[in-house]
Parts: sequence; structure tokens; C-alpha cells
Amino acid sequence: MAIQLTRRAAALGTVAALAAPGLSKAQRGADPRVLRFVPQAALSNLDPIASLASVAVNHGYYVFDTLYGIDAQMRPQPQMAEGHSVSEDGLAWTIRLREGLLFHDGEPVRSRDCAASLRRWGSRDTFGRTVAAAVREYETPDDRTLVIRLSRPFPLMLDAIAKAGTSPAFIMPERLAETDPVRPVAEMIGSGPYRFLANEYVSGSRAAYARFDRYRPRQEAPEWTAGGKVAHFERVEWHMMPDAATASAALQAGEVDWWEQVAADLIPMLRRSRDITIANGDPGGYLGVLRLNHLHPPFDKPAVRRAVLAAVNQADFMAAVTNNDPTAFNICHSFFPCTTPYGRAPSPDPMAAPSLERAQTLLRESGYAGERVVMLNPADFSSIAPLGLIGQDLLTRIGFNVEFVTTDWGTVLGRMLNRNPPAQGGWNVFPVWWTGMGIVTPTQNALIRGQGTAGWSGWYESAEMEALNAEWLSVPDDAARLAIGARMQDLAFRDVASVPLGQFFIRTAYRRSLTGLLEGPRPVPWNLRRA
Repeated sequence: MAIQLTRRAAALGTVAALAAPGLSKAQRGADPRVLRFVPQAALSNLDPIASLASVAVNHGYYVFDTLYGIDAQMRPQPQMAEGHSVSEDGLAWTIRLREGLLFHDGEPVRSRDCAASLRRWGSRDTFGRTVAAAVREYETPDDRTLVIRLSRPFPLMLDAIAKAGTSPAFIMPERLAETDPVRPVAEMIGSGPYRFLANEYVSGSRAAYARFDRYRPRQEAPEWTAGGKVAHFERVEWHMMPDAATASAALQAGEVDWWEQVAADLIPMLRRSRDITIANGDPGGYLGVLRLNHLHPPFDKPAVRRAVLAAVNQADFMAAVTNNDPTAFNICHSFFPCTTPYGRAPSPDPMAAPSLERAQTLLRESGYAGERVVMLNPADFSSIAPLGLIGQDLLTRIGFNVEFVTTDWGTVLGRMLNRNPPAQGGWNVFPVWWTGMGIVTPTQNALIRGQGTAGWSGWYESAEMEALNAEWLSVPDDAARLAIGARMQDLAFRDVASVPLGQFFIRTAYRRSLTGLLEGPRPVPWNLRRA
């Protein structure tokens, strides 16, 4: 009922709204050289390495570039790199940089910038930490040559540094890359197609970017995060809207050009506009999860976590987040997106027959003593908040003593890093989604990796999982990796590393005057033109 009321209020608000209050008259009379974009959430932490937020990574692709990108077949392709070679023993990767690469401050991109950036990324990202464990040293014999020397062969090196999921291996100046990886860098200086305009940034409200005239795009056609990143717009503005109704009104009025993630209940109305195109966003979709805190009671006990897993009916969560659109979600009893090779349900499937009564019995038998369960939920994030509402109701009906903390996404991001007990500012559970491309293989899948306090918030720890990960990395062929990945998923379900809620697809909407929008894992501005 709460979700239905929220949707009805949003729709009424959209009909009533005549203009987005956050846009000035000058902004409404748009310059055709300016692209006006509404991001998925407020941009509060600018550093795409220190922050794990998807919106920060999207911002990162404007400002920074990567040594390799991925094409639509998820194959690594040279980006800043001219090419590479591998020693016969597999212990040395030599990457040669393209000529003429420049940072936004005019300094050339040097191999030592790349080495420092990879070190920082490798201490923060799930896949990056796996790479770092195999790296013996980075050598920079000249300004355009980077040699990565390994203690053991690592055949998936390019897959790691090309990935487009959480915390890509963005290259920044050495002086910035030496910043503690959990502390945001002091400046946004990259070598990407757009410069960040720091003097126009208002945290959580507005960001602006100018085309970097000295950026040298590759000559290949653009595809996902690879190829020629040609910036046709002189300027891109991010307008962070207070709610979905305001964003919808701004798009319909032509005050903004592109809304990254459309609230599901507003899609039917937007489809009626001849000036707006509705398209699929990320083709890999999104995997919704309940992330449980393994450090503190009650979810430090596997038996308690299994009680939650036993009750989850993914259809309830997916209907809530997609406005009951059956074409927009998959029931996906997997920790991997079910449209990818690893996305298969385990056998036997512990989620095959959800039962509230069985969950209540499991909770009683687990020794749960009525401890308070602090559940965080970002009310301002329309593709996450419904998952929290359904989750709160389910946990309460199972028998948990739930304290439901409704707040904004920025606050959730800050609090989820707090390892203290809930009574001291910590937490027990929060809903979230991961982009499908961010969890497409076992080694980069933070939902299941057992890295403990070195891993993702929730801090699931499993030496067995990490041993399987090491085995996955060492085998030479895809069939063997698929078999090990299935064992890793079986273990993740046994331990309940997280609770999968299903795979869904978030639509994007833009004015029909835009052409050249690239489908892919990130909403990137290159290749876009105004007709």
C-alpha cells in the first residue's frame, strides 16, 4: 500500500508540475551545444575509487580514461594503451601508452601515473585486490612503457583493468593517485573527454563538464567503454532532481535532455509523448540484493541469515521496483545476472519454494533473541527504495525487531562504511542493486567474495571462498571456470553472503532530438548529438 500511494503521489505531482524549480530561465532556454542530464542519484563523492556508488563511476567516465575498455562482447580493447605484450612465462605484462595523451592540467600522461593509479585501484576494488595480490612490482622504464611484473601468471589481467563495473581502473595523475584510497582525491584532474568544472559544482545538486579540446579519441567506432570517445557537446550539465516527478516534468518540458533512470510508474505517461524516447539502459540489467552485516548480531549467525533467504519471494520485490511490468525483470535465483553465463540457479535451489512459515521456524531455531535490526533505506533513490519497503515488511513478518531508517542515498553511502555496532552508528541490513556488468564473473563479484573487512560493506569472510577464487583464476579455460563459479555460488547460498532479490532492467528516457546514444553498462555522453 505504501508503494502504491507513493506512486500515485508521484504521478499527480508530475501532472501538476509545470517546470523544474531547480532550473533557471537561462537553463530552460537551452543552448544547443549543452547536454542537460539527470543522473540516477545525487553526486556527493566525486572520487570513483574512494566511492563505490554507481553515480560516482558514471561521473568518472567523463573525467578519467582507462588503459583498456570493453566492447559489447565484454572483450578488452585498447583505450589509452597502444597495445601490450606478455612474457613467455606469463609473469610480465608490458603496456605501451598512445602518443600525445594529456591530463586536463596540460601535463602529459606518463607510465608512472598509470602505475600509481593501478596501485590505488588495486587496494580498493574487489577485482583490483585480486590483481594486487599477484603483482610483484610496477616498472616504468620510460614515460610510455608500463611493465607489470607478477609473482604468478594472471591471464585475466586485461579483463581486470578493462572492466566497467564498480571502481574501474581509472588513470589519474600520480600526485592524486598517491591519496589514501578511502579518502577522496583533492582535485578532479583526468585525461578523459570532459573536464570537471569545480567552480560550478554544488554537492548533491549540480555538476558541470566542458569538452576537453586536447583529448585525442581513438579512431575505432565507439562501443560500450571502448573505441572513439568523440564529444560533440561543448558542455554537459548534471541536474540532480529532488524527486521523480520533478525529473519527469523537466524532461517533458524540454528543460533537460536525458533522464538516466526513469521511475517505473512514470514510464506509461512518458511513452505517450511524441518528443521522448524510452530505451533500455544497461543491457546487463541490475541485480537487487539485501546486504546483511556479518560483523554484528543477529546476521553474524548463518542460521539467522538462512531464515531471511527462506522467506524471499523475488516476484514481490521485482513487481515493486518495476511497477508490475513482467518484461522488465527476471526471477533470478543467482548471485550473477541471469542473462550471463554464470547466472544459473544452484541445484538444489534454496529459493525455489519461499515460505514465511519455514522462515519463522528457522528464526526461532537460530537463537535469535529479538535484537534490534537497523535497516537503512534511501527514500530518494526510486530504484532502491521499493526494495527496502518490501524488505522491511518481510523481515517484520518473519519475526525480526526492525528499526527502519529512511534517509537519503548519500547518508546510506556514508553509514554503510561504518563497522561499529548499530547502536554506535552502524547498521544491520540495507537494500541495493549492482549493475550486471559489475558482478558478471566470480572474482569481481563483491556479493560473494569472502574478503572480510578488506571487502565490500557487510564484510562476509570465507577462506573457502577465497581459495575457490584463487582456483578460478588459475584454470586455463572457460568450462573449468564455469564449474568453479558454480561451486562458489553454492557456497555463497550456503553461507548467505547476501540475499538476491532478482534481476531487473531500468529504462532510460531522452528527448528525440538526441541521436547516437550508446547502449552499454554506463550512461556516457560521447557519440551523442542533437539533431
